[in-house]
Amino acid sequence: EATGEGAMLDIAMCDGLFAWQYWALGQGAATGHWPRPGGERLTGGSPRYRVYATSDGRYVAAAPLEQRFWDNFCDLIGLEAGLRDDSRDPRATMAGVAAILEARPAAHWAERFAGRDVCCNVVRSLEAAFADAHFRGRGLFDAVLVDGETRLPALPVPLAPVFRDPGRAVGYPRLGEANHLVDDGD
Repeated sequence: EATGEGAMLDIAMCDGLFAWQYWALGQGAATGHWPRPGGERLTGGSPRYRVYATSDGRYVAAAPLEQRFWDNFCDLIGLEAGLRDDSRDPRATMAGVAAILEARPAAHWAERFAGRDVCCNVVRSLEAAFADAHFRGRGLFDAVLVDGETRLPALPVPLAPVFRDPGRAVGYPRLGEANHLVDDGD
């Protein structure tokens, strides 16, 4: 708008995820041993970095990797002393933690984790994220698509607001409206 010249932003979300996989890329490239689900410390192979079910079918994401966080977590959930040294029998420790977390609903764990230094949280639904005050405050869902009376959130784009126009509502095609434009091969 200021200069009359445009710029292309190529922001691939998948590309950005590789920065979080530095350990896996290094391990795989250096040793040929690529991570697999449940096989490594950060892929669910450790009781300290897993997703555990709760009694109401929700989940707790646990990441108390460092010893002080692990100790806090074990104290908070009441894990028996014999299972706290997860290097002896990680599978037994996982089972012990899972049994404790699965005995109570997500709301119990959310309340227990609040304000505690345990690196754990209840996994939230997409619906909860959509209503979350933090995301709302950042304007993440302010842009909408409009078709008559129906207003849908536009896909949130993780760009600074200066690159977005959240005040604009744009239309979208009705389901099937452009079908005549598709060559069906006949």
